[in-house]
Amino acid sequence: MEKNYIFEYLDENDFRKKERSVRKYNMLAYKKLTFEYYPEIRKGVFLGEEVGSDEKNHTVSYELKLPTDALFAKVHGEIRLHYTVYLDKNVILLTNITPEGILDEGHRAELSTYKGVMISKSNPEKDMFKINLLNRLQK
Repeated sequence: MEKNYIFEYLDENDFRKKERSVRKYNMLAYKKLTFEYYPEIRKGVFLGEEVGSDEKNHTVSYELKLPTDALFAKVHGEIRLHYTVYLDKNVILLTNITPEGILDEGHRAELSTYKGVMISKSNPEKDMFKINLLNRLQK
């Protein structure tokens, strides 16, 4: 019989808010996460890179990079799923989705875009400057 793992959350409300922001602003990442990555992880195929382990508690922590637009990644950072596997308990603790700032802000209010990239309401000038700079460097 194959080993199935159960998902648990460090903070389910916060995690779900970020997950909904990913669904709203990056549908490809959300589809991959929901229909490919979660089922594989649940089966025991741990995706992403191992970032730490604890022999005493029998845990291994992973970061899984989700598909992200290149310009978005340069402005805000890669979208990553952070999770910890409890090997002896068959539990996967979903801890976070990053970048936290833009995902939290995207949940609270409708974000606008500039040249196809989301910009935050707290620092729109900074985000637009980064986008313009990256576009100029590409030319």
